[in-house]
Amino acid sequence: MGAWGLGPFDNDDAADWANELDDAAPEDRAGLTRAALAEAADEADYLDLEVANTAVAAAAVVALTRPDGMLVEDAHAPDFVKAGEPDAAAFDALVPLALRALDRVVADESEWRDVWEEAGSFDDVLAELGPYREALGG
Repeated sequence: MGAWGLGPFDNDDAADWANELDDAAPEDRAGLTRAALAEAADEADYLDLEVANTAVAAAAVVALTRPDGMLVEDAHAPDFVKAGEPDAAAFDALVPLALRALDRVVADESEWRDVWEEAGSFDDVLAELGPYREALGG
């Protein structure tokens, strides 16, 4: 799985995506986040782990950019988020999609769910995601 923790950025897929987001032009970041969320949210078949990991990271980015959102405490979050540079209005429009993507990731027919259940850590990883979901209003 390439995971080293329960946090939304604590795996290879999420870390790679966060780096790509940091490298993107500021005006492209919300669109890249939307694409990552939509890929997971719209998957009707079995959800691949890489897609799910990226969607969880994307949902966390949206949560971290909320005007009344949470503090960025995750060392692996994208640098532009930690620096307080995101266009909050562009990311606010992604809140419903972020919630839908998270719902899809934790649902049945998700490799992300299967991996965490097999590891005996599904409840722990859900608890880790709780504050991000709360920041999204879900």
